[in-house]
Amino acid sequence: MSTSSLRNFGLFLLRCTIVGLAVACVIIIARPDVLGSKPAAGQQRNSYADAVAASARSVVNIYTSRVTAQQGGPGQTATYSEQTNLGSGVIIDSAGFIVTNYHVIAGANAVSVQLADGRIASPRLVGTDADTDLALLQIDAGDLQAISLGRSDQMQIGDVVLAIGNPYGLSQTVTQGIISATGRGLLGLTTFENYIQTDAAINSGNSGGALINTRGELIGINTAVISREVNIQGISFAIPVNLVSGVVRALREDGRVLRGWLGLDMQQLTSEGWRQLGLPEDTGILLRAVQHQGPAWQAGIRPGDVLVSINGERVLTNQQALLTVAGYKPGTPLNIVYWRDGQMRETQAVAGDRARETAAPPQETPAAAS
Repeated sequence: MSTSSLRNFGLFLLRCTIVGLAVACVIIIARPDVLGSKPAAGQQRNSYADAVAASARSVVNIYTSRVTAQQGGPGQTATYSEQTNLGSGVIIDSAGFIVTNYHVIAGANAVSVQLADGRIASPRLVGTDADTDLALLQIDAGDLQAISLGRSDQMQIGDVVLAIGNPYGLSQTVTQGIISATGRGLLGLTTFENYIQTDAAINSGNSGGALINTRGELIGINTAVISREVNIQGISFAIPVNLVSGVVRALREDGRVLRGWLGLDMQQLTSEGWRQLGLPEDTGILLRAVQHQGPAWQAGIRPGDVLVSINGERVLTNQQALLTVAGYKPGTPLNIVYWRDGQMRETQAVAGDRARETAAPPQETPAAAS
């Protein structure tokens, strides 16, 4: 074959290769499945069907009713009315233990649980913890699927979450959002606040339902939404599962949560307040009141003292002090460092039982005890 013929044959092969590649590109763009890239069933991109399938059976509907009496005028008979309400709950143990919000069942005369498969059961109340807005129920039923527990302390801002519950009676409703913040407090919702904030839609009836991650693991119990203002949207809160687990464990063992208490009413100071006391900022927390004959009072602590540390842990905020004391069981000795009259002092107090003691306010002020 001559040199000219070889050159022509090479050009012909080059043209064929270019045309072939062009045709292949068009086919791939139009039919990507020819490369085997079509997702398998249940594994579609941006789908959380597997996460929902793994957890939805563990989310239940809770229905409550309350009977209220309305007194008539003189000589008239009282009339009674029944108010019904709805909420959600999560099966956390196949033995029938269900966690929900305390406010869902508080004051109810009757409570019923409807499972995802339609069965209805009457639960017994294991215990409640109003300080965290949690309650534990138990039902007697077989074939129950307990939800898998995740780790709320491993969740990060921006992680995708799903809320499953019973809003407005629409059972097994799923909404999607992201984690907007963690460790939210100072909301005035409960005594101990450490909320996960999310923009997943939570409505009436979602309370007590599940907040799950993309693996279908429980990372929180949906509990509240800011909706007082028309223009506020996408701000919802859930109790982190790490806190839920500790409360549930205590309720199963004791029927209540044992927390320490000192009987203190505390006030965080401004820069001007610290200047007037002649102390560096963040020295501690000013004690506005001390419960008369409470644990701190018996240890010699008085209103006007500045609480500096508890068992070696510096105290910087009211919430931190509250959580620190509550973390010790009643009867635990606590070493307390405080400031008075220009000098640091140290004493020891024995933690009281918060659940039994907090009903009585400090005598020096109408504010509630901490």
